[in-house]
Amino acid sequence: MKKFLKVLGFLFVFGILVLIVFAWSANEELPEGTTGPQAEELAHKMLKALNEEAYQNTRFLEWSYRGGANQYVWDKRNGFVTVKWDEVRVELNLNDPKSSKAYTEKALVQSSKKQKLIDKALKNFNNDSFWLVAPYKVFDTGTERSLVTLKDGNAGLLVTYHSGGTTPGDSYLWILNENGFPIAYKMWVDIIPIGGLEASWDEWLVTKSGAYLPKSHKLGPVNLSMGDVKGYN
Repeated sequence: MKKFLKVLGFLFVFGILVLIVFAWSANEELPEGTTGPQAEELAHKMLKALNEEAYQNTRFLEWSYRGGANQYVWDKRNGFVTVKWDEVRVELNLNDPKSSKAYTEKALVQSSKKQKLIDKALKNFNNDSFWLVAPYKVFDTGTERSLVTLKDGNAGLLVTYHSGGTTPGDSYLWILNENGFPIAYKMWVDIIPIGGLEASWDEWLVTKSGAYLPKSHKLGPVNLSMGDVKGYN
């Protein structure tokens, strides 16, 4: 038994060391980009390839995240989102979060727990909606765009969010095809210790409203499903 525990302990330590080595070898420094007209032009090229006008004219978006654990119906025009997880439903007002309402098992929450549920709904929405509509947020208030030369010589679009969202300071390097259509991005974000981790943006759906939205993303062996994605008016 002692010998078995020693072997098990060795394998655990070895696994931790492998993960540390992988993280160290995979980590990339945030690249330096050049701001200016060329970066702005590349950002507009990406939005044109995505038919941004159709997205802007889309009123309702539906999707889920974490295997359906978090579910969303977003009224973009009026700034309301229905957020569901477990037995909780939050009617989130993005323009005035304090006026939002929270329910558990259909009962309105009036206690001190209400604000915690609203805060969680807003945090989840900020994260989970980014995985759905990130390309359309490159000109959000507080963003900075710069041009980066990739290893293959092509131009990448680096977008840094200096304000807004839940974790300001995060940066994303968009990798585009020859038409300006996004196929992946690399991330330098506060919640992930490995800089330059790449996620795919290559499984696109054309919704009823004509907007392009992703059905899923791949981060190495991990697949992030966006659930039953819908965009309509």
